Amino acid sequence: MKFSVLLAPTLKESPSEAEVVSHKLLMRAGMIRKVAAGIYTFLPLGYNVIKKIERIVREEMGRAGAQEILMPVLQPADLWRITGRWDQFGPEMMRMADRNGREFALGPTAEEMITDLVKNEVKSYRQLPLTLYQIQVKFRDEIRPRFGLMRGREFIMKDAYSFNRTVEEMQQSYSDMYDAYSRIFSRCGLDYRAVDAATGLIGGKVSQEFMVLAESGESTILYCESCNYAASDEVATAPLAEPSTEAIKQSELVGTPGQKSVEQVATFLNIPEDKIVKTLIYKYGASELAGILVRGDRDVNDEKLSVALGTADFHLLAGAEWQEYPELIRGFVGPVGINSVRLIADKEISVMQNFVVGANRPDAHLINVNVGEDFQVEEWADIKTIKAGDKCPACGGALLSAKGIEVGQIFQLGTKYSAAMEAMYIDEDGALKPYIMGTYGIGISRTAAAAIEQNHDENGIIWPISIAPYEVSVVVLNYDKNEQKEIADRIYDGLSKKEVEVILDDRIESAGKKFADSDLIGFPVQVVIGNRTVKSGNVEVKIRATAERIEYRVDDAVDRISELVVKMRSMLQPGGPDAENAG
Repeated sequence: MKFSVLLAPTLKESPSEAEVVSHKLLMRAGMIRKVAAGIYTFLPLGYNVIKKIERIVREEMGRAGAQEILMPVLQPADLWRITGRWDQFGPEMMRMADRNGREFALGPTAEEMITDLVKNEVKSYRQLPLTLYQIQVKFRDEIRPRFGLMRGREFIMKDAYSFNRTVEEMQQSYSDMYDAYSRIFSRCGLDYRAVDAATGLIGGKVSQEFMVLAESGESTILYCESCNYAASDEVATAPLAEPSTEAIKQSELVGTPGQKSVEQVATFLNIPEDKIVKTLIYKYGASELAGILVRGDRDVNDEKLSVALGTADFHLLAGAEWQEYPELIRGFVGPVGINSVRLIADKEISVMQNFVVGANRPDAHLINVNVGEDFQVEEWADIKTIKAGDKCPACGGALLSAKGIEVGQIFQLGTKYSAAMEAMYIDEDGALKPYIMGTYGIGISRTAAAAIEQNHDENGIIWPISIAPYEVSVVVLNYDKNEQKEIADRIYDGLSKKEVEVILDDRIESAGKKFADSDLIGFPVQVVIGNRTVKSGNVEVKIRATAERIEYRVDDAVDRISELVVKMRSMLQPGGPDAENAG
């Protein structure tokens, strides 16, 4: 490819809307352009990166024995209603109707679609185990699309689904996918970690996320250096403290004029925040209310709360909504004597005594409140967010935290979908049995963004060579000078014949512009040809990641550069020469 004909509109400045590094650099490097909030067009360089990641995914899916299919992005509502997820998924699902009034969704995931397909096409145990996958556009109507490809509404995803006879067989499929994912992210040059994760509306009881470690990540990982425990904050747990040994006191009403927040009340009463229990009012479903009780210094974990409520469609009561419930006094709500809401308490409160709660009247709180004495809890759940410093649930050590970008997740589904959709096979004994399923997703476009978050400097992107838009950039300072042009063309043609992915910067631009674009776009190897090359007979080769510079004789340059590229490829542990045709 010659740069002069490439659509790569690079920018000197970052767009004002771009917040994170990957969004800024993808825009500046001419790889993506915004169409609407959370929706982007991939330009040639950006799409090359996507295709590279897809190729790695396809090779490793093949090694794991998965077969590729392609399903529609438009999915019938009837399938989603069978499993109940049409109502559970909430406003993130983009819904529509055709001219005949039939309802559809732009698929946010495809468990129902794939289960329906296998139900109709796979009848016998002899056809199992079976793993199918697709690389397809997904759509989730995020309430706040942001960070470019990291939190878009439309995104490219690889989703795979395994169908098995037994739990043990499904666990083997799950293990095979875990290994495949590990190879994929290693080959993409990413520093990642697999952590225990929430299953959410996908379902099942076991799940792990693959997190790319980066400070810009939206996810928080809790991990222990004393053992192997690692989990996202959506599911991380901590052992309960020993029950309080305080003598139970009589509750008492105290005035707290204007003191609404935990911080204000703690200061006013001269107590630590962990002696307060806050009651947060959530609206869920059609119009139901829940009072969520957590310790004053804790945050509610939305993923855990979703499990406790049984829906992802909930929000904190806000603004004018409070006026609909005059019995609830904003800023002073508490669990004592409240009858209009469903109370769910975090398990941590069960070991607390003599704590402070809102008094359900203006400018007042109750002190020395105790569960069982002053109010009853019918629903206990783990609904708090664990933080660094809490105890490890596996060994008791102190947990540490890190930020991560979720690029993949795998689930053990069991019979959640096959049972609901009556998807059965005839087993060896002649009995009809539901498939035991697993599901496995990778965010292709998010992986590209995550790679940039881990690999960049002040000058631009530093692509791992396996997913770079081109492996080598030949930068010719004066392509309109015959001697430089002749050398550049010879090296460009020679590298192309050796199957090195090379781009020739033949533009009539300043040297500064060419160097800046090469660094910004992030080509792993840069070959510089100028007057000095003509005089010395040497070309300068720069390694983008390390800024190391090497000189090769012009006559040897093609061989030496191709050897360098092969060495750099090998460092990312490719899946092997037979990977593409496996399976």
